[in-house]
Amino acid sequence: MAEDLKVRYSDKDLAEFKELIGLKIEKAKGHLLLLKSAYMNDSNNGTDDTSPTFKAFEEGSETMSKEANTQLAIRQEKFIRDLKNAMLRIENKTYGICRVTGKLINKERLKLVPHATLSIEAKNMQS
Repeated sequence: MAEDLKVRYSDKDLAEFKELIGLKIEKAKGHLLLLKSAYMNDSNNGTDDTSPTFKAFEEGSETMSKEANTQLAIRQEKFIRDLKNAMLRIENKTYGICRVTGKLINKERLKLVPHATLSIEAKNMQS
Protein backbone atom coordinates (compact mmCIF):
# COMPACT_ATOMS: atom_id res chain seq x y z
CA MET A 1 0.00 0.00 0.00
CA ALA A 2 2.73 2.46 1.00
CA GLU A 3 4.50 1.77 -2.30
CA ASP A 4 1.52 3.23 -4.15
CA LEU A 5 2.28 6.65 -2.66
CA LYS A 6 4.64 8.34 -5.06
CA VAL A 7 7.12 10.81 -3.70
CA ARG A 8 6.61 14.16 -5.43
CA TYR A 9 6.68 17.89 -4.88
CA SER A 10 3.47 19.56 -3.69
CA ASP A 11 1.31 21.52 -6.12
CA LYS A 12 2.45 24.70 -4.37
CA ASP A 13 6.13 23.81 -4.97
CA LEU A 14 5.37 22.85 -8.56
CA ALA A 15 3.65 26.22 -9.13
CA GLU A 16 6.77 28.01 -7.83
CA PHE A 17 9.03 25.96 -10.13
CA LYS A 18 6.67 26.63 -13.05
CA GLU A 19 7.00 30.39 -12.50
CA LEU A 20 10.80 30.15 -12.18
CA ILE A 21 11.10 28.06 -15.35
CA GLY A 22 8.70 30.35 -17.25
CA LEU A 23 10.92 33.34 -16.47
CA LYS A 24 14.04 31.38 -17.47
CA ILE A 25 12.44 30.41 -20.80
CA GLU A 26 11.60 34.05 -21.59
CA LYS A 27 15.12 35.18 -20.69
CA ALA A 28 16.68 32.36 -22.72
CA LYS A 29 14.52 33.22 -25.75
CA GLY A 30 15.68 36.84 -25.53
CA HIS A 31 19.30 35.73 -25.36
CA LEU A 32 18.77 33.44 -28.35
CA LEU A 33 17.30 36.32 -30.38
CA LEU A 34 20.38 38.43 -29.60
CA LEU A 35 22.68 35.60 -30.66
CA LYS A 36 20.78 35.05 -33.90
CA SER A 37 20.68 38.73 -34.79
CA ALA A 38 24.40 39.01 -34.01
CA TYR A 39 25.38 36.36 -36.50
CA MET A 40 22.88 37.51 -39.10
CA ASN A 41 24.34 41.06 -38.99
CA ASP A 42 28.09 40.38 -38.99
CA SER A 43 28.64 43.86 -40.34
CA ASN A 44 27.30 46.93 -38.58
CA ASN A 45 24.00 47.11 -40.43
CA GLY A 46 22.67 50.29 -38.95
CA THR A 47 23.02 49.16 -35.35
CA ASP A 48 24.98 52.33 -34.48
CA ASP A 49 21.86 54.08 -33.26
CA THR A 50 20.22 51.16 -31.49
CA SER A 51 20.15 50.55 -27.78
CA PRO A 52 23.50 50.69 -25.95
CA THR A 53 23.00 47.11 -24.74
CA PHE A 54 22.64 45.78 -28.24
CA LYS A 55 25.54 47.90 -29.49
CA ALA A 56 27.81 46.54 -26.75
CA PHE A 57 26.68 43.02 -27.60
CA GLU A 58 27.25 43.68 -31.31
CA GLU A 59 30.79 44.97 -30.74
CA GLY A 60 31.59 42.03 -28.52
CA SER A 61 30.22 39.55 -31.02
CA GLU A 62 32.42 40.95 -33.78
CA THR A 63 35.39 39.49 -31.95
CA MET A 64 33.67 36.12 -31.78
CA SER A 65 33.57 34.00 -34.87
CA LYS A 66 30.27 33.30 -36.56
CA GLU A 67 30.85 29.64 -35.71
CA ALA A 68 31.11 30.39 -31.98
CA ASN A 69 27.86 32.39 -32.13
CA THR A 70 26.19 29.49 -33.92
CA GLN A 71 27.40 27.05 -31.25
CA LEU A 72 26.07 29.34 -28.50
CA ALA A 73 22.72 29.58 -30.30
CA ILE A 74 22.49 25.78 -30.62
CA ARG A 75 23.29 25.39 -26.92
CA GLN A 76 20.67 28.03 -26.06
CA GLU A 77 18.04 26.23 -28.17
CA LYS A 78 18.80 22.97 -26.31
CA PHE A 79 18.52 24.81 -22.96
CA ILE A 80 15.08 26.17 -23.98
CA ARG A 81 14.00 22.66 -25.07
CA ASP A 82 15.18 21.22 -21.71
CA LEU A 83 13.25 23.92 -19.83
CA LYS A 84 10.10 23.21 -21.87
CA ASN A 85 10.47 19.50 -21.07
CA ALA A 86 10.72 20.45 -17.38
CA MET A 87 7.40 22.31 -17.80
CA LEU A 88 5.83 19.10 -19.16
CA ARG A 89 7.12 17.20 -16.11
CA ILE A 90 5.47 19.85 -13.90
CA GLU A 91 2.18 19.35 -15.77
CA ASN A 92 2.27 15.58 -15.23
CA LYS A 93 3.57 16.02 -11.66
CA THR A 94 6.81 14.08 -12.20
CA TYR A 95 9.00 17.18 -11.93
CA GLY A 96 11.89 17.00 -9.47
CA ILE A 97 11.99 13.21 -9.28
CA CYS A 98 15.42 11.72 -10.09
CA ARG A 99 15.13 9.43 -13.12
CA VAL A 100 17.75 7.06 -11.65
CA THR A 101 17.04 6.88 -7.91
CA GLY A 102 13.34 7.82 -7.96
CA LYS A 103 13.99 10.16 -5.02
CA LEU A 104 13.23 13.88 -4.93
CA ILE A 105 15.97 16.10 -6.31
CA ASN A 106 17.10 18.68 -3.76
CA LYS A 107 15.09 21.93 -4.04
CA GLU A 108 18.23 24.09 -4.06
CA ARG A 109 19.64 22.08 -6.98
CA LEU A 110 16.40 22.57 -8.90
CA LYS A 111 16.51 26.32 -8.28
CA LEU A 112 20.02 26.44 -9.78
CA VAL A 113 19.40 23.84 -12.52
CA PRO A 114 15.62 23.82 -13.01
CA HIS A 115 15.78 21.31 -15.87
CA ALA A 116 17.77 18.73 -13.84
CA THR A 117 16.53 15.14 -14.08
CA LEU A 118 19.24 13.62 -11.87
CA SER A 119 19.91 14.04 -8.17
CA ILE A 120 23.49 14.85 -7.15
CA GLU A 121 23.72 11.25 -5.88
CA ALA A 122 22.82 9.85 -9.33
CA LYS A 123 25.03 12.37 -11.15
CA ASN A 124 28.01 11.33 -9.01
CA MET A 125 27.35 7.67 -9.83
CA GLN A 126 27.77 8.52 -13.54
CA SER A 127 31.17 10.19 -13.09
